[in-house]
Amino acid sequence: MLKDGRLRVVTYNVHKCIGLDRRERPGRIAAVLREVGADVVALQEVVSVDSDSSREAHQARFIAEELGCRYHLGENRKHRGGAYGNVVLTRLPVVHCHNYDITWRWQEPRGALRVDLSVNQPGAPVIHLFNVHLGTAFVERRHQGRKLVGDSVLRDPRLEGPRVVLGDFNEWTHGLASRLLSHELRSADLRQHLRTRRTYPGALPFLHLDHVYYDHALRLERLTLHRSG
Repeated sequence: MLKDGRLRVVTYNVHKCIGLDRRERPGRIAAVLREVGADVVALQEVVSVDSDSSREAHQARFIAEELGCRYHLGENRKHRGGAYGNVVLTRLPVVHCHNYDITWRWQEPRGALRVDLSVNQPGAPVIHLFNVHLGTAFVERRHQGRKLVGDSVLRDPRLEGPRVVLGDFNEWTHGLASRLLSHELRSADLRQHLRTRRTYPGALPFLHLDHVYYDHALRLERLTLHRSG
């Protein structure tokens, strides 16, 4: 059940849970997310390997258990023999999941993980959340942007509730993917909520790659950039 009808959503590219010290520590990711206390967390670049010797090897399950959440994994390819892709963590009821393949030609496999959330409030519609990780090539992102706003994804007539699209768009300029999504949905404008638009990389940010888009039926109350040691 949501408090006061507010939904707190986070997007975070965890880069395989490898920090600036080059160590793989999913526990640090869980600690940061615990500080935020979000209702829904969209993670990108998560590695989940089933292992008898290391609980942390399955990063999605480990972080979810540490936070007391359920996890939903959109596998885009294999890495070290495990699933690699986007993950959504939440305590809210999930009524449906689907992972869309938005790969372009020979580029690295990419996906958009859709999770339909029930907010457990009378008369409230299901919220369709899309966790997206676009490619690094300019032409690749143009293809992926068109696919996202097409009839098979965001404009699917079967989607009856409000939509939220967020994640790592790898787009630091106002490219075609950003323009298409801005026409389809509202864009969370960093300039209206933060002192700077620079959010990446965390140690010394000089650009921003994370984007958040939401339906007109929703209202953005606050946008923050979490800082943590």
